[in-house]
Amino acid sequence: MDPHAAHPAVPDWATAALSDVYDPCCREKGISVVDMGLLRSVAVRDGHARVELLLTSGWCPFASRVLTEVEEAITAQPGVESAEVEIVWDEAWTSDRLSESAVRKLRFLPTPTAVPDRDAYVAAHRPQVEEAI
Repeated sequence: MDPHAAHPAVPDWATAALSDVYDPCCREKGISVVDMGLLRSVAVRDGHARVELLLTSGWCPFASRVLTEVEEAITAQPGVESAEVEIVWDEAWTSDRLSESAVRKLRFLPTPTAVPDRDAYVAAHRPQVEEAI
């Protein structure tokens, strides 16, 4: 999924500005808030930006940090004097919002109904660990 095509309410400059903003849970994997699909919209009027974000979970302990980093990145852009970053609750985040890059970096298990023998699946996909001699 191309994040630019999926979210036409996000101007290219905002996507570029937020491509270096990370949810702390995804920073080490290099997955930005844009790649996570957290960015729903950005609109600027009279120098004031309004940014809408989704969260992967309503229980995210880092939400305030992400909001602050998004606000800082947006207000650093030419023509933006202030910003309001809001979490929206009328749309649920799903893994369908992930960019192709994020999907490749994250490992997702198949749905339980797609695995007839769970134990065999886990055994076949468990990382091999060499035994100490």
